[in-house]
Amino acid sequence: MSALIEFGIALLTAIVLIPFAIFLALVYKGIDRKLAARLQSRVGPPIRQPFRDVSKFMMKETVTPDDAVPWIFHSMPLIALVGSLILLLYIPLGPFQPIMGEYGDLILVIYLLAIPSLAMSVGGFSSGSPVATIGAQREMVLLMSYEFPLAVIALSLAWIMYSDFPASNAFAMAMYIQHPVWDGVGTLGIFGLILLLSSFLVIIPSELSKLPFDIPEAETELGGGVFVEYSGRDMGMFYLSDAVKGFVMASLLIALFIPYNISPWIAHTFGVSFPVINGIAIGALVIDFIFYLFKVFLVMFFSITFVRVAMARLKINMASYIYLVPVTIVSFIGMLLVYLDTTGVMA
Repeated sequence: MSALIEFGIALLTAIVLIPFAIFLALVYKGIDRKLAARLQSRVGPPIRQPFRDVSKFMMKETVTPDDAVPWIFHSMPLIALVGSLILLLYIPLGPFQPIMGEYGDLILVIYLLAIPSLAMSVGGFSSGSPVATIGAQREMVLLMSYEFPLAVIALSLAWIMYSDFPASNAFAMAMYIQHPVWDGVGTLGIFGLILLLSSFLVIIPSELSKLPFDIPEAETELGGGVFVEYSGRDMGMFYLSDAVKGFVMASLLIALFIPYNISPWIAHTFGVSFPVINGIAIGALVIDFIFYLFKVFLVMFFSITFVRVAMARLKINMASYIYLVPVTIVSFIGMLLVYLDTTGVMA
């Protein structure tokens, strides 16, 4: 009976969380577009524009290309959206533990991150359009390029957890909230973590197909690439998937590298005592969640908004090279420094 109650609570939490997370994701997408416009000396659309875009897509007719494989073509947007939403259940959101944390870990999160990209590729291939096929091929090349350094980062962080807590699941997402990786390394390991964090920041825009890594879409070259044949509700689901995945990637970086809360510092510095209701410090949770939203804003600004304003689109071979050579090398150096630090070889 207790297991059934726990499942019911998790289900209700997910029902509340998903619409709220979609709302936040669209707000951040609107902020991103507004800030990008300001950095380019433009007025830009209002922050609420993504909500209008989604409404417009959902009201428009969904067209099926003559040469498409209909059931594959129309199922891929839904798969992409569901894959992005499921990620929300396994990633800590600020001070809150992941809803399905005990049933998944960092390895599962990395697999789930690939689902929207794979759905985009399959959707492009199934459309029957040569332009979409080129975009899908580019998406697959990018996916294969950045997944390797991402795996190196995950293994490096798990090694730190295993070194400090060998009896625990080193890949469990909750571990990174309870025991920040920076606390488990010395000076050498800190330099390694800085390199790993830098690599992760470079991976984010490619995961989201944002400039300079928006090669699969490339509106000026391919007219939308993988999305060239999509319209109506299908395009709306891809749009929502992109917004949610952006929010997820920022939340994942925060959970792995900067999971610190601000309420303990406020309580210590200013002597504030947060009221506790049924064992929960509501005030501390609210403050920490607001601080988490601020961290999400900073991550998205520096890894997405600023980068896509400052850089032009790369060629596919250049983008693949960046991930397979420089980013991978930096990730391996970070892994090596972490290993040397945790094993005490350089002591």
